[in-house]
Amino acid sequence: MSISNAMQTGVSGLRANSTAVGRISDNIANANTDGYRRSFAQMVTTTTTSNSTGLAPAGVRAVQGTNVVLDGALRPTGQATDLAIGGSGFFVVSRNPDELVESNYRMTRAGSFLPDENGYLRNAAGYYLAGFPYGEDGTLGAVDRNRFGDLTTVKVGDVQMLGSPTTEITVGGNLPAQQAGLAAAGDPFISSAEFFSPLGVASRLQFAWQPMPAPAANSWEVTINDPAGVSFGTVGVSFAASGGTAGAPLSYDNTGLPAFNTATGQVTLDVGTPGNPQDITIGFGAPGGFTGMTQFAGDYAPLKIGADGSGTGMLVRTEIDERGDVYGVFDNGKRKALYNIPLAEVPNPNGLTTTDGNAFLLSRSSGAVRLSSAGTGSAGTITAGALESSNVEVAQELTDLIQTQRAYSSNAKIVTTVDEMLDETMRLKR
Repeated sequence: MSISNAMQTGVSGLRANSTAVGRISDNIANANTDGYRRSFAQMVTTTTTSNSTGLAPAGVRAVQGTNVVLDGALRPTGQATDLAIGGSGFFVVSRNPDELVESNYRMTRAGSFLPDENGYLRNAAGYYLAGFPYGEDGTLGAVDRNRFGDLTTVKVGDVQMLGSPTTEITVGGNLPAQQAGLAAAGDPFISSAEFFSPLGVASRLQFAWQPMPAPAANSWEVTINDPAGVSFGTVGVSFAASGGTAGAPLSYDNTGLPAFNTATGQVTLDVGTPGNPQDITIGFGAPGGFTGMTQFAGDYAPLKIGADGSGTGMLVRTEIDERGDVYGVFDNGKRKALYNIPLAEVPNPNGLTTTDGNAFLLSRSSGAVRLSSAGTGSAGTITAGALESSNVEVAQELTDLIQTQRAYSSNAKIVTTVDEMLDETMRLKR
């Protein structure tokens, strides 16, 4: 190796170690950056020529990389829209809400999301969170999980839930057996059920359960009244007193309400206004079953009402589960699935290209993306109210900084030594 080659080797060492110091500096500076992934520089030998002795002058270069697969520790924040990933995967984000250009989507582990002025979830770096929207029927439909085209920006502000009319009401509860069959009938037990019109107007149906006096033991009459207090009719109910169905409805008497189906324990009533019909099916429980009304000794249990339909509601708050489903809780008391936040996975996470804002872009080395549901397959889970810390270990970085500084100083010594040797060579001519 010539003197000039020795100097070039030393220069390559200076250049490579200065790159390594740069990566260490990045890590230390971002030790408290949520979701940050440690970068590093690996030294690789470079050989440019060979000679007759088989020994080639060898320099060094720094190959830069990022340790993406190592998770950081999770820390709770108490903020409902802060999200952290435990395991594999990335959040999909975009610089603009409802981005239409797929190449503008990025991936990140930084989940410090907060609603912006329009209600879109945006993290501290200015990226908007993307997800699959749920339809009105509560399903995602057919979505392509190998591209970003079906994603939309998650919006949790100014969301309205449209009202829907009630079509079915189920009635359950317990009637006190000791109140039926007395010498003198007691007062009726009153309960009501709320229902909604097609315009979202709330009204109530009333149910009055009247115990029958002796000798009609275990018998009751239920009167159904409309919101104005007008009776639709009365139905007689007898309960079984023995056997495996004791306490369950034994039979119904529909004399006072001919539309009542005695075989199913259901009746369909028109509760609408003149010119605006609305049919609601009301079920008290089939004979021999315990899914509706029962009669056992003890206290009267207020009716357990199950009804579909709802009034118009505005979003009050959001809840996000470990599978990435975003639920909206509305002021009408309903809870509805709004979005599913997928986790982007690639075959080689360390091959992703780092970009501004603690985000990553797809590259040839990373492989193609797939959008997995959190908690399924190899995808990690999502924790709401927490953030993932940097995966940088400061003590290790400071140790590496000392080693790199020593290596840099040693390479600098090579350059100064070669300089002295060249100076000595120059003196030979004198």
